[in-house]
Amino acid sequence: MPITFTAAREVPDDVELLAVPVYADLSVPAGSPVELDVGFLKAAGFDGKPGKSRALPADDGTLVLAVGMGDKAKVDPEVFRRAAARLVSWTGPARRAATTLLAAAPDVPGAAQALAEGAAMAAYRYTEFKSAKGNGAKPAELEELVVVGAGGARLQKELDRGATVASAVNLARDLVNGPAGAITPRKLAAVAASVAKDAGLTAEILDEKAIKAERLGALAGVAAGSDEPARLIRLTYEPAGRARGTVALVGKGITFDSGGLSLKTADGMMTMKTDMSGAAAVIATMSVLPALGCKVRVIGIAPTTENMPGGSAIKPGDVLTARNGKTIEVLNTDAEGRLVLADGLSLATEAGVDAIVDLATLTGAQVVALGRRIAGLMGNNDAFVDQVSAAAARAGEGMWHLPLPDEYRRDIDSEVADMKNIGRPGQAGTLIAGLFLREFVDDTPWAHLDIAGPARSDEDAGYIRRGGTGFGVRTLIELLTTFEKPKR
Repeated sequence: MPITFTAAREVPDDVELLAVPVYADLSVPAGSPVELDVGFLKAAGFDGKPGKSRALPADDGTLVLAVGMGDKAKVDPEVFRRAAARLVSWTGPARRAATTLLAAAPDVPGAAQALAEGAAMAAYRYTEFKSAKGNGAKPAELEELVVVGAGGARLQKELDRGATVASAVNLARDLVNGPAGAITPRKLAAVAASVAKDAGLTAEILDEKAIKAERLGALAGVAAGSDEPARLIRLTYEPAGRARGTVALVGKGITFDSGGLSLKTADGMMTMKTDMSGAAAVIATMSVLPALGCKVRVIGIAPTTENMPGGSAIKPGDVLTARNGKTIEVLNTDAEGRLVLADGLSLATEAGVDAIVDLATLTGAQVVALGRRIAGLMGNNDAFVDQVSAAAARAGEGMWHLPLPDEYRRDIDSEVADMKNIGRPGQAGTLIAGLFLREFVDDTPWAHLDIAGPARSDEDAGYIRRGGTGFGVRTLIELLTTFEKPKR
């Protein structure tokens, strides 16, 4: 069960654990409800750095957890996320805990939301296929976290918002962590339709016949080698009152990527159930927009299919025609994500939106360049890219603005079609993919997030759990709830 967050002005008497903030100099905020034995903390090697903690008993028998907040002058929302994650990771059997963490920096905007996000994301476990007889992974025991601070109803509202954002992240994680046999294109579409019904969204699901009728030739081409039929998911959120604008979200939804006839290695396929992380982020983001009172109209598009090497699979050298009429020579069937996105971006552009954001686990080159924690950010409108980057910074998700050099466009010129789906081997793979996608957005302000690295983690680290991370959800929510129309 998700953690319940309760705002309070004082620490309740009946909590099993009290978490208090400690700065890097081992001082505590004024008015702390407990006195800490600094000598004990020093002897135990506790240094007050973010993500660190040390338990010690209080005079009244309550267990106290000293949680590191780092330099007092540098406490920001991300520090609160990490501190709350440490709290949850340590609580053990405690069912009800309280914390005065907000006292560490009471004037930091969004601190309570960040605290709730960090705690709820850290408590996440994927247990769908765990059995009690096997290596069962028990979820965190903590049921309620009482957050002490000023503000009353305002504080509670901020905590609730953080819990809502985290619920979207955890939904995306569930979808990404599900085995490819359990999350097929049809089942992902069914989940999206169910999410839409529960949240009050409009859902439209295109089956394989409708995909062909709608001239989504790139999506249909990638799907040709699989026995599982493709789906095109389209969700629409209409805000109450006048919308501040319309934004389209487009997510790559390859539910399993074998590479097609350009077959991956066995090791390369082991985590390819996660190749639909972009679609998962879009569906999850859409699920909470009504609850958050988003003032922007949002269209979520997720082209979803498997990429398999069946007898009817597309072959290197085949030519596909995308929705916008441009032709693509497919020289590597493992560069399929940009193909399905071509149709998704074309649909978004036709909808006449004010801006487009796409997310995709698109290139291994992104991991080489930026590692597992930072996404590549590209786009055709610097002002809008800056808006996305600022939203990511506030949300605590790392992104780096990469260029789309016009002189590299010639690298995807094709001898037989309008373009080919790969550039020069070993050169600027992430940028080439971005330049390819740019061909399908016309002059609509557009940002592309290559999340190949941060979409999955191989280890537990703070509020990040091993497996699907739900990366991008927090950024999208922050962007949509603060969106300003970019100039063209």
